[in-house]
Amino acid sequence: MSIQVYSLKDSLLYFLPILLMIIVPVIIWLVWNVKTGRYTNMDVSNRVQRKTLYIFIAACVVTYLIFHYIKNGSIDFVMLFILILLFALQISNFFIKSSMHTAFNVFVAALFFAINWKMGLLWLGIASLVGVTRIILKRHTVKEVFMGAGIAIVVSFIYLYCNIQFQH
Repeated sequence: MSIQVYSLKDSLLYFLPILLMIIVPVIIWLVWNVKTGRYTNMDVSNRVQRKTLYIFIAACVVTYLIFHYIKNGSIDFVMLFILILLFALQISNFFIKSSMHTAFNVFVAALFFAINWKMGLLWLGIASLVGVTRIILKRHTVKEVFMGAGIAIVVSFIYLYCNIQFQH
């Protein structure tokens, strides 16, 4: 989507730090913890095991936010809200294991909605399918999927509201 607004070079310069500071380290963390037996599976279905995953992802996102601020003199608003979503999911994890897959896909739908409402609706459909598959695969209950979606809807609404306020 960013290539529609920015050049390929600018899009890559924005994405590469995210890839190298968040995505790749999280993948390595997951694989390492599964191989060493600390996590039972790549989904980190166990609520107790999820705590370290949340902390690691948050540390990666905070590292990226600091890097982005030093490099650009501004806060990456999207990543800030991903961090807020992550904290909300961590808090909910004390009470119920919320579906992180569903939550992040609902938030991505909000990101697309801010750019193009049709893409937002399309991704919301994808998020719904993700939620259904989490139930079919028996990784989550219906309640856990709705909890993840509900948390993401609240965070997404706040993101969209703030995004509109900052544009005017």
